[in-house]
Amino acid sequence: LNDLDKKDEEEGTSEGLIRGVVSKLKELGYNIGGFKAFITSDVLVGAGLSSSAAFETIIGTIIDGLYNDMSIDMVTIAKVGQYAENVYFGKPCGLMDQCACAVGGLISIDFKDTEHPVVNHVDVDFSKYDHSLCIVDTKGSHADLTDAYGAIPTEMKDVAHYFGKEYLREVDEKEFFENIADVRAAVKNDREILRAIHFFKENARVPQIVEALNNDDFDLFKKLINESGNSSYKYLQNVYADFDYKNQAVSAALALSEIVLGDHGVARVHGGGFAGTIQAFVENDFVVKYKSQIEKLFGEGSCHVLKVRKLGGCKVMEE
Repeated sequence: LNDLDKKDEEEGTSEGLIRGVVSKLKELGYNIGGFKAFITSDVLVGAGLSSSAAFETIIGTIIDGLYNDMSIDMVTIAKVGQYAENVYFGKPCGLMDQCACAVGGLISIDFKDTEHPVVNHVDVDFSKYDHSLCIVDTKGSHADLTDAYGAIPTEMKDVAHYFGKEYLREVDEKEFFENIADVRAAVKNDREILRAIHFFKENARVPQIVEALNNDDFDLFKKLINESGNSSYKYLQNVYADFDYKNQAVSAALALSEIVLGDHGVARVHGGGFAGTIQAFVENDFVVKYKSQIEKLFGEGSCHVLKVRKLGGCKVMEE
C-alpha cells in the first residue's frame, strides 16, 4: 500500500484490480489500510458474469468496512471498481456491471451523467411468476476479447461524431434515420450503422421492460427480453467475435435454447457477449428438461439456476 502507482505488468491481474481500487479510494479521501482476507466465490471467471466487477466490489467493501465504518456509497464503490478495471486492469468497461454488483437487486441505470448515474431499484420476485433464471456457461472465455468490447462504444461514438456530438444518446433518432444514407457513406462501416440502430431501439425498450415488471406483466417482459436479445444478435452483433467465427458457442446455446424452450421461456446473450454465458427465463416446471438438454451440449453443471440477490456490497455480522 506504500506504492499505489499503476504497474503495466499487473494489467489483467487481481493485483492490478486491488491496487486500482485502493488507489482511487485514497484519491477520493477515504481511509485505507492493509488487511488479510480469505475470499471464496462461485461466480464463473471470465464468462460474462461480472467476476471482475464482483471482485472490485468486495475489495472496496472490505476497505469500507474495516476503515470507513461502511460509510461509502455503493455507487461510489462501483465507480472506483470501474476506474480500477479501466486504468489498472486495462479493460475499457462501462459502469453497468459494477453498479449491479455493488448496489444489488434488480436495478435500472441511466448513465447520462457518469459521475452521478441514476440508479433505480425494480422490486420484483421472479419466483412469483413461476419462472427461474438459468445461466448457461458455454465455456468461452472473455480473456482475449477486450478489443471486441472496446469497438462497440468507439463505433457508436463515430456515428455520433457525424452529427457533431460526443455520444449517440445526444443524437436525435429521427435525424439519424433521415440521414442514414449520408451517415453510412461517411463512416464506411455498416456495422456502425447497425449498432446505432440497436442503441436507439434498446434505449427505448428498457423503460418498457421496467414498466412491464412494475405492472406484473411477465408475458410482456419476456416478449421484450426476446426482442432485446434478437437486437443484440442481429444489430449490436455481440454474440460471437467475427475474427473467431469458428467458435460460436453462445450462438449455439441460443439456437438450442430457442428449440428446446418453445413457449416455455426465453433466452438471450448475457453480459457483454462475444463469449461466456446466456441467460434464460424458464418456467419452473420446465427447468429440469431445459437443464438436461442444454447440458448435453455444454456438459454437466453448465446450467446454473440462480436467484437475484437483493443486497449488493455489505457487511454481514454474526451475533
